[in-house]
Amino acid sequence: MELKIKSFEELTNRELYALLKLRVDVFVVEQHCAYPDLDGMDNKALHVFFEEDGELLAYLRILPEGEHYGDAVMIGRVIAARRGVGLGARILAAGIEAARSLLGARRIRLEAQSYAQGFYEKAGFARCSGEFDEDGIPHVEMVLDL
Repeated sequence: MELKIKSFEELTNRELYALLKLRVDVFVVEQHCAYPDLDGMDNKALHVFFEEDGELLAYLRILPEGEHYGDAVMIGRVIAARRGVGLGARILAAGIEAARSLLGARRIRLEAQSYAQGFYEKAGFARCSGEFDEDGIPHVEMVLDL
């Protein structure tokens, strides 16, 4: 399994297709949520993913401070192609390290689906908002101070 961290411009066509397909398959189709996944932010993000034999295993994107939050880097679109085998925790840890080492992050924020709050708490994130609706799915904002 190989960790890759790329800007939008560095992604190959195959990599871009694979990560967009995985995001749509889970966040739109599986969760029955029609929302604009293509939100105009991918070109500003770092794309962090695990790949093995050309297969995308897990993915997230990192937006630099100021692109979404003025006081923090944002991690989003956290997803694993196979669940229950630790890939989510591994990609999140890789994303936190990339935010720290490549973007100089001192604080990371994310908007977690409420059911996943415990997953992010295990990585050190703390809930910092009440529950809110995002495209028909309950979410909470969470923060990690580094």
